[in-house]
Amino acid sequence: MMSHGVVSDDFRKQVAGYGLTTAQIFYRLPDYPRFLQSYVWQEYDLYPEFPTLTRFLEFWQRQLEGPLHSVTVAHCRLIGPAEFKMVDGLFRLH
Repeated sequence: MMSHGVVSDDFRKQVAGYGLTTAQIFYRLPDYPRFLQSYVWQEYDLYPEFPTLTRFLEFWQRQLEGPLHSVTVAHCRLIGPAEFKMVDGLFRLH
């Protein structure tokens, strides 16, 4: 439970322009290179550079045995600019 006045890191990232990024990563199994395995990665990241995803994929290539085959990325900004609409009239109810 969060106390009043405390803002989560995820919310701070969203306000700073980060959006929820999902990557579906296909990689080859080291012992069975004809087979593809799927891994889903999700984190807040910046479009279009995707620095967090790029670091993760660089780590994967350096440290993990399964060679990457392909990566499909989806991105959505959850907090965007406010929408303003012109008002044609003013109505008062008593």
